[in-house]
Amino acid sequence: MATYREEIIGLIEPVIESEGLELVELECLRMQTRWLVRIFIDREGGATLADCTAISHQVGDLLNVHDLPPGPYTLEVSSPGLDRPLTRDKDFEKYRGARIRVRTREPIDGSRNFLGSFVDYSTEDGRRIVTVDVDGRIVRIDRDNIQKANLEYERQATGNKRKAPGKGKKS
Repeated sequence: MATYREEIIGLIEPVIESEGLELVELECLRMQTRWLVRIFIDREGGATLADCTAISHQVGDLLNVHDLPPGPYTLEVSSPGLDRPLTRDKDFEKYRGARIRVRTREPIDGSRNFLGSFVDYSTEDGRRIVTVDVDGRIVRIDRDNIQKANLEYERQATGNKRKAPGKGKKS
C-alpha cells in the first residue's frame, strides 16, 4: 500500500513537470492537529515566487479533490535554496564536484557526519556509492546508509557573503 507521500508525489509530479519545473522533494508530516505538506520545486535558473504561487494553487486544488492527505493540512511550496537536498539519483549525478554535507544512518570509521567535495556517484555490485573527499580523505558512503545529504554553500573569502555551489567567477 502506498504512503500518503507516495500518492501525493504520483498526483502532483506531472503537474509540476508540465510547468517546466522539477519536484526536488516532498515532505508529508503529521502534526498534532493537521498535516504539513512541504514541496520543494526547482528549474534551471531557479524557481521564482510566481512558480511557487502557481504550483501552490494547482497542487492545493488537486489535494482537496483527492482528499490527500486526509483532513486539514498546511501546504508550503518553495525553492530548495542554497542547501538543496540531494534525494534522488539524478541529484547525485548532477552535483558532482559540489561541496556537500552528508549524515549517515550508521557510522563510518566512527563518524556519521561528513562535509567535503562530492567526488563521484557510482554503482558497485548493485550498490550505489557516494564518494566524498573530506579534507583529503576519501570516504565512500553506501547510498542506502545516507540519512540526509545537502549541498553546502561556501562562504566567500571577503565578508559574510555566501556563494552557491557552482556559482561565482569563471577563470
